[in-house]
Amino acid sequence: MFRNKNESIVYKCTVRLLEDADILECEFQSFHRGSYLVEYICEQLEINEKDYFGLRYVDASKQRHWLDLGKSIIKQCKDIDPFLFSFRVKFYPADPFRLTGNGRLMLYQQLKRDLRHGRLYCSIGEAAALGSLIVQEELGDYDEVVHIGDYVSSLNLALRQTEALEKKIMDLHKKRQPYQDSSVAMDEFMGIARGLETYGIDPHPVKDHRGSQLYIGINYSGISTFVSGKRSQHFRWNEVHKLNFEGKMFIAHLSYTDASREPKKHTIGFKCSSNATCRYLWRCAIEQMLFFTLPNSQHAAVVSGGGFFSWGTKFKYTGRTEREILTESINALRKQKMTNSEASKRKASSVPATPSSPQGDLAQIRYSSLPRSTMSEPLGNCHMATTDSLGNIVYSNHPHDVMGGGGAVQIPSLEPVSEEARLRASSNLDNLHQSIASIGNGGEAGEYYLKGDAIEYSAPECAAINNLCEGRLSHQSTKNKRNEYHSYGQQHQVAYASACPTVSDASKSATQGKGVENQYDRQNAANCAKGVRKFRFLNAFIPSFLFVIFAMTVSAVVILESESEIFERIRNMPEMISLRYQYYQPLKEYVLQKFGRKS
Repeated sequence: MFRNKNESIVYKCTVRLLEDADILECEFQSFHRGSYLVEYICEQLEINEKDYFGLRYVDASKQRHWLDLGKSIIKQCKDIDPFLFSFRVKFYPADPFRLTGNGRLMLYQQLKRDLRHGRLYCSIGEAAALGSLIVQEELGDYDEVVHIGDYVSSLNLALRQTEALEKKIMDLHKKRQPYQDSSVAMDEFMGIARGLETYGIDPHPVKDHRGSQLYIGINYSGISTFVSGKRSQHFRWNEVHKLNFEGKMFIAHLSYTDASREPKKHTIGFKCSSNATCRYLWRCAIEQMLFFTLPNSQHAAVVSGGGFFSWGTKFKYTGRTEREILTESINALRKQKMTNSEASKRKASSVPATPSSPQGDLAQIRYSSLPRSTMSEPLGNCHMATTDSLGNIVYSNHPHDVMGGGGAVQIPSLEPVSEEARLRASSNLDNLHQSIASIGNGGEAGEYYLKGDAIEYSAPECAAINNLCEGRLSHQSTKNKRNEYHSYGQQHQVAYASACPTVSDASKSATQGKGVENQYDRQNAANCAKGVRKFRFLNAFIPSFLFVIFAMTVSAVVILESESEIFERIRNMPEMISLRYQYYQPLKEYVLQKFGRKS
């Protein structure tokens, strides 16, 4: 009655292969993604180049879709019953001979299917040549005894298979060289097919700005438009700057250089039969562009489509790109060559050594062969540093003898200063900086003498300190609300006048004075912060958003309603045309109708 959440349901699906009679039954679970089903089918068919293939299905509204490899199968096909998929070539490679084994065989079957359904559109002569190769691959060499009459009519070779076409196919089949392998005919077929303009094209019916019917085809080279089976326009991928859609309008932003080598930008739009068809066309174009242009799938960002006034669509490319596939194949060939070369070296190393082979340590030979540097400084010019008994740093020009404590010490020429001397020097320097910093709070002094833990000053120094303390306290007395600090400064001044203080006492008084001053500054900062008004994000965002909406609405109304030549170019943009006929015009009629009723 109740199902466990961890228990997964097993679903069954049917996959139609490239030959209509071939069917494969598969199973998947609710957590499986589209990549699981594609990889399973490729493993069953022993296809190595699985990235060129995909699964296509038709939803309840009779709209075709490619199964997304990165999303759950059950979420994509939730309105399909039963689960029926078609295994097809999704990305036609520029060179079909890159595929090997069963992958090349599947590509050949896909091209035959394209010829039968009219997608691989070509002339009568090209169709006859392709048909003769199919007959050679399926029936073998021409035999007068077996192949009699109209033996080609039983084969479904082309979409418009007339008697004239069948006669040409039979004539070419008779002229074929006998005893040819079927793989030769397949390779020749793919060689002719890849040279056609409609190679790898799945035509999408659209209309241009004039309302003329045409077809859009997308393959490895770019986007093409076809009129009556002939290519009328072609936009290469390096010319396509951005792809987008708005409602039923498929929009391509182009950037190219004309004959005068000047960079130009152009926007072209095509109208589809429905919003779902337009979204499907946009997604096919995005997938083809990313697969054939990206260096690797890590550079694939989330692509968003759909305008401001339509439901947006986000797409994330999943899988490898063609450059990744080619790079991996090249690296595999290099590894194979390296293994072959290593095997040959091992065979050569197994030969016994001859008397002429060098004897001795190889490391010594390599070391002795290294060049000597001529840019190094002689050791006689190096200076060594140490400290004397008072902690002063002393430099010596003799690297081997360093005087310290009245005796000579022998050290290596490249050995640094001893750690003990370094620590003693650094501690003296720290004491020096601390004493100067503490004196700087109450005044400045010149010379000092070491005596115990404190520093005593001479009479001129005490006078200088007293003068500086007087100046500091007079400056502090001008400030308001600092009576405590002022009285403390007077006491500090009396103490300096009576007797010269030590550095430790001066530092303590300075730090106490600083503490009072910092406490006063904190109180002022807190009082100022109370008067500052808190920033609220919504108070700033909502008015700005409403202002932007109002400005965009007014601008759209002005552009669409005015007949000025200034906005002529903007009004003819595909986005503005789509906005006018899909949103602005119906809304305008609705408002006028409501207003007319009230009046």
